[in-house]
Amino acid sequence: MNNSELDNFQAEFLPLLNERMDVYLQQLNTRKTLHDSMSYSVDAGGKRIRPMIIMLVCDSFKKKIDQDVLDVCASLEFVHTYSLIHDDLPAMDNDELRRGKATNHVVFGESMAILAGDGLLTTAFECLGQTSISAKTKCTLMSRLAFAAGPQGMVNGQVGDIENEGVKLTLPQLRNVHAQKTGALLRYAFESGGILAGVSDRALGELKELGNCFGLAFQIYDDIMDVVSTPEEMGKATHKDQSEHKNTYPGLLGLDGAYEELEKAKANAKAHLEVLAEEFGAKTMLLEELLNYFKAGKN
Repeated sequence: MNNSELDNFQAEFLPLLNERMDVYLQQLNTRKTLHDSMSYSVDAGGKRIRPMIIMLVCDSFKKKIDQDVLDVCASLEFVHTYSLIHDDLPAMDNDELRRGKATNHVVFGESMAILAGDGLLTTAFECLGQTSISAKTKCTLMSRLAFAAGPQGMVNGQVGDIENEGVKLTLPQLRNVHAQKTGALLRYAFESGGILAGVSDRALGELKELGNCFGLAFQIYDDIMDVVSTPEEMGKATHKDQSEHKNTYPGLLGLDGAYEELEKAKANAKAHLEVLAEEFGAKTMLLEELLNYFKAGKN
């Protein structure tokens, strides 16, 4: 089977990103145990969807993917990896498997896992600060990343998820929680790609809405996979959401209803891609292909 254009794009740029992250972490003046713990989770693999989105948006607007773009991508992946390390802790989701490997606290202990997460979150902004992009763009990216990851974004969504365990949310309430918990960093990925590419405010608005749709689809798909998939396929524990009385789309709408909501989110994302192509000249083929991550139909 021939590789798709997206496969070829990933094969070209993901190794560059992985190498850049490894080099960056290696040059930090930090104790070996802390370095090993941070690198363990960063190098565990994963889909790299968030940095890939940044690169795809840059490519769609003909922005060269240079070292500065790779550093912006790395900073986002560091933040995402920190959030996974902390999510897996016994005080949070208490998971022992992530990306098909033992979670950080299982390997390095709970205290070191907390510190590794703290280190990745903090150095993400150091990584951004060391880029050679303009001061104005750098400040914009830092501010938006902090907003997306912090108490008005991802962290706030995580609080909503925890506080509402055992409480049945309405569909709008569930969307609101997940727009922050899962959607905030994905939305930032689309926005930051546009900022790096120097797009207009109107195009940036379309990218933000595209990010909202993609983030919603991502969460619905993840909820569905928790029901229909296996730990071997997912690289993490499955069937946990129902046992822990978490609010999910299959739990609220049933599996058929969740699939319907997924298709709606994908259709809305495609509509924004059409606007970006027709009104702003974006080359959206690879971004459209990215939507194939959410497999059509029932598994």
